[in-house]
Amino acid sequence: MIILKKVGGSKLIVMNRSQNLKNLWMPFSANQAFKAKPRLMNEAKGVYYKKVDGTSVLDGTSGLWCCNAGHNHPKIVQAIQSQAEKLDYAPSFQMGHPLGFSAAEKLLELSPSADFQYVFFTNSGSESVDTALKIALGYQQHRGKTDKTILVGRERAYHGVGFGGISVGGLPLNKKHFSLLDNVDHIVTTHNLEKNAFSRGIPEWGGELADDLIRIIEKYGADRIAAFITEPMAGSTGVLIPPKGYLEKIRAICTEHDILLIFDEVITGFGRLGTSFAAQYFDVIPDMIVCAKGLTSGTVPMGAVMVKNEIYDTYQDGDPKTIDLFHGYTYSAHPLAAAALIATLEVYTEEGLFDQAAEMAPYWEDALHSLKGVDHVIDIRNLGFVGGIEMSSRNGEVGKRGYDVFENAFHEENVLLRFTGDIIALSPPLIAEKHHVDQIMDSLRKIIPLH
Repeated sequence: MIILKKVGGSKLIVMNRSQNLKNLWMPFSANQAFKAKPRLMNEAKGVYYKKVDGTSVLDGTSGLWCCNAGHNHPKIVQAIQSQAEKLDYAPSFQMGHPLGFSAAEKLLELSPSADFQYVFFTNSGSESVDTALKIALGYQQHRGKTDKTILVGRERAYHGVGFGGISVGGLPLNKKHFSLLDNVDHIVTTHNLEKNAFSRGIPEWGGELADDLIRIIEKYGADRIAAFITEPMAGSTGVLIPPKGYLEKIRAICTEHDILLIFDEVITGFGRLGTSFAAQYFDVIPDMIVCAKGLTSGTVPMGAVMVKNEIYDTYQDGDPKTIDLFHGYTYSAHPLAAAALIATLEVYTEEGLFDQAAEMAPYWEDALHSLKGVDHVIDIRNLGFVGGIEMSSRNGEVGKRGYDVFENAFHEENVLLRFTGDIIALSPPLIAEKHHVDQIMDSLRKIIPLH
């Protein structure tokens, strides 16, 4: 357990000796700093976590962009419990279980086009990205386009932590210590503070940046490029909103040059923009959609790749008894995950959570932009029920101010935020109400100037 003591008006966090924090190597974490001053949660309900001392913490990030339906929804919990009692596991290689097929059918009910009739299940967004890249490369081989082996991503993009994902991603620190895939290139980022700072919703400037994909095509030749992958809205790299007309241009270029377009909707999927997927929000239909996180509202790890019919059908050109795609995971379409998926998507529909998020968006936008003028704030970005607050770096040390605001918010304001560098990223559960939004903004208004 954790004991809180007041010393000089501030909370001092003391670990009880019964709680050992040594052995867990935490992901994407400053392990030393965390273990010196831990942030632990052991309960959750609705829009709140509870610290180990019982203090409620308002979840401003849907856990990690994933708990869109809120925490511990009874219907989802019951579905997982019931499935665990019935079928704990079934192999997915040359085998299956009924719920896996039902889950695929359920997911496709939300697809942006009738051209999507097939789903490949994974266990995370990272696995989904690498799966989509493999499918893209294999598709080109199956159709005789053997020179189409180049994959294109975008600078300042995040596509998970698989070797494929970090290769097409555009974050230098994610790649720093690791070997990368060959045959990968990147177009320029759309982020431009000089042109678009404090834009409300979709920025007006920057649609022409899509033409940088033409530069890549001219560099290699269209006959060598297999696929282009992009986040419709980049979340983990700081809530980067696509400029007006940008995605439409990307789609047109890919179509003209016979390049597959992959949307990484791990964050934008399942109501974050007020629609099932960003593809519906922008009315731009890719060839594959990568998703995870909100797929099960964070309850059981699961990801998926939705593919257009043409892609799947191209793989079915050989002996019917021969494996068509040499790829998969032990836990693909895991029974508990499938049960969680079905229940989660039913909750979204029955409770109208996507519409609720869309209705909240204008209030959310106004609340976010009320922070304009707060010390250190240099930009505010929003789309749907997502917000990004960019702060100036302190003494040239990128991320120091972001970390301090994040830590202060948790320990002193009892609000969970997410930070990337000096950007605060916000994405509350879709069930959040106006007073929750107000609490988040009041806390930020108080603590940002302190750092």
